[in-house]
Amino acid sequence: MDHIFFNRMAFYAYHGAFAEENRLGQRFTVDLELGVDLAPAARTDDLNQTVDYGRVYETVKDEVETKTHALVETLAERIAAALLASFPAVEEVMVRVTKPDPPIPGYYDSVGVEIRRRRS
Repeated sequence: MDHIFFNRMAFYAYHGAFAEENRLGQRFTVDLELGVDLAPAARTDDLNQTVDYGRVYETVKDEVETKTHALVETLAERIAAALLASFPAVEEVMVRVTKPDPPIPGYYDSVGVEIRRRRS
C-alpha cells in the first residue's frame, strides 16, 4: 500500500475533559497517513487519480475546529471516519492527534493518541 502523509497540521481548538480546556482552548497537531494505491496517478500524472490534499486538510480542519470532544480518542476516530467517508480511494488511515500543552503536571513534550482504521 502506498501512503500520502501530512505532518503536524496545527489547529487551535476546544477539546478536553476539563472545563478550562473547553473554555480557553489549546493547540493540537494532527498527523495523517492515508493508504492509497498511487500507481494510477503516477502513471497518468492526473490529479483526479489521487486524493486532493487540500480537501483532506479542510476535512481535518472541520473536524478539529468546529466540533468539541472530551477525548482526543474521539477526535481521532471522527477524523478517521470523515476521511474514509469522503475519499473513496483511501483504503486505510492513520491519525495521530497530539496535545502539546495538556493540563497535566510533569515534564514531557506532548501527549496524544494514534489510531489506524481500514475501510470495511
